[in-house]
Amino acid sequence: MKQWYVLQIYAGYEEQVKAELERRIKDDDQGGRLGEVLVPTAKMKQMFGAVEEKDQQLFPGYVLIELEMAPELVRFVLNTPRVLRFLGGKNPIALSNKEVDRVLEKIKGGVVLTNDKDDFVVDSEITVEDGPFTGFVGIIEKVDADTKKLIVKVSIFGRMTPVELRFDQVKK
Repeated sequence: MKQWYVLQIYAGYEEQVKAELERRIKDDDQGGRLGEVLVPTAKMKQMFGAVEEKDQQLFPGYVLIELEMAPELVRFVLNTPRVLRFLGGKNPIALSNKEVDRVLEKIKGGVVLTNDKDDFVVDSEITVEDGPFTGFVGIIEKVDADTKKLIVKVSIFGRMTPVELRFDQVKK
């Protein structure tokens, strides 16, 4: 079964490594055990100046590759020029489906929302990353998975005050 893995490469050579891997995969038939090669990029708008959108790499120095884990395929990929190593070293670690979905969603330009209510547990500590309470640390009081919102108690002027926040506004 194919899974996604992360390759560390020389920064600035992401597109060249992708092209070389795709060429080598096409030339050396591996029985369909090698899949897509992906350079995670997203459209970024300039804040000032011309309203121009351009692709910006999400993870400079890294490329994602889909493959069935086998020693001969690891060697095949590592023998590609400018490829340093797999993340995980000698025992490459596959990305979870959730991680792959988040990367693909960012590439499409969508908002990445955590939809797994298990990520947030009542009485656990979170940090607010967006909105008027940015930088505050709070304790989760209630999790509403349907609306993707939390009730978090934060200390405002020395008093614990409940605040409603979206999943994407906080970090564990």
